Amino acid sequence: MTKRPRTIAATAVVGLVIAGAHLLGATSAHADDVKPSIPPGTEPSASPPVVVKPDSPRLKLPQGGVLAPPKVLDMVEVVEDLGGEQRRQETNQTVMMALQSEVLFPENSAVFNAQAAARIQAIANEINQQKASQVRVFGFTDDQGSYEHGKELSKQRADAVQSELAKTVTNPKVTFDVRGYSEDYPIADNSTEEGRKKNRRVEITFPRGAGN
Repeated sequence: MTKRPRTIAATAVVGLVIAGAHLLGATSAHADDVKPSIPPGTEPSASPPVVVKPDSPRLKLPQGGVLAPPKVLDMVEVVEDLGGEQRRQETNQTVMMALQSEVLFPENSAVFNAQAAARIQAIANEINQQKASQVRVFGFTDDQGSYEHGKELSKQRADAVQSELAKTVTNPKVTFDVRGYSEDYPIADNSTEEGRKKNRRVEITFPRGAGN
């Protein structure tokens, strides 16, 4: 682990079994009520493994040895600021920025605070740099209150972030997939306030530009 001023960086390798491609259809500020079959942002992004013939003599397997099932190794780098207010997660093909709701909105509100616009505009500038044409904006809450209230609030917050992004993103053909997931897909323990604070978040995901 390498410590930097106000940042903590960690790199993890995640093995993902090859599955059928999961593509989120997107139109401008599109959303629907269909849940993904796996948590958003965990789809394989690396290329399928090279096909290897298990009976090839060049493998030189020991007697009785067999090949393990093929897997994709997807490099994931996570950088989080010291307070956990903003988290950046990169794979070889995507960038995901997660902002805790507290740095964007007052409690139980989808109206921006004074600092929110600058944070979102900085992300929009990177979307421009990456020349991204598809952007996902997903809202999440903790497990306090009713599921339906969390669903409505998380969607309203995702809508607000998408609207602010659209003011700065310059690609006229960019499409947004905007969804609210309530308490689904927590990234921390909801039994503590620290964990609930991490779960109350908005995630913005977009492809890395060619050559990055």
